[in-house]
Amino acid sequence: MMWPLLWLALVAGDATAAPPEEETLNYTVNWPSGLSLGEASLRARSAGERWEFEFELDAAVPGYTVQDRYRSIARPDLCALELEKRFAHGVRKGHERTSFDADRNVAVRETLGGGGKSEIPTPACPRDALAYLYHVRRELAQGRLPPSQEVFFGARYQVNLEYRGFQTVNVNEQPTQADRFQALVKGPASQHSFEIYFARDSTRTPVLVRLALPLGIFSMELVR
Repeated sequence: MMWPLLWLALVAGDATAAPPEEETLNYTVNWPSGLSLGEASLRARSAGERWEFEFELDAAVPGYTVQDRYRSIARPDLCALELEKRFAHGVRKGHERTSFDADRNVAVRETLGGGGKSEIPTPACPRDALAYLYHVRRELAQGRLPPSQEVFFGARYQVNLEYRGFQTVNVNEQPTQADRFQALVKGPASQHSFEIYFARDSTRTPVLVRLALPLGIFSMELVR
């Protein structure tokens, strides 16, 4: 009985639509109390024979700042070509690049600025974290739930999405109809879980992310 209900929920929008070829989404990152601790942005652009994705996060608590800059390049089918990561978490900083070699089915991970290099086996169509997010949106827009799969974000992670039903959530104090998913992310030495809500619009816009931490539930909320 669950699968027919799931199907109806996923095709509630325009089943022929897909994420737009150029967009910028802005988010506020919130404390459990609802107060903002920073901002984030997600950008996508279709440039000829490739996609370009960017994610930026700027957040701070007293005595500790977080700055993340991620850039992804992917083929039109959203198979990854390159992922670059820059981050500064307090005094800890890093800059690395992962290049995906389709001929050898490996990901070459390199720490920039004099660091080391390693290779990780990949499937025929590898996806980094940003390409995977847009792949999920494309699949949901066409009425499909993506199966569990490997996602590359430096290391290799197994990501599984579980549909948890339809819900009306407040996004910047505006009621928004959305489908709720639980994401389970399992890596070589860690495991995380978070909720992500996709709007029931034609492009399946991610409107809300909730992450449970020891201090409470932190959120990333779309700014309309």
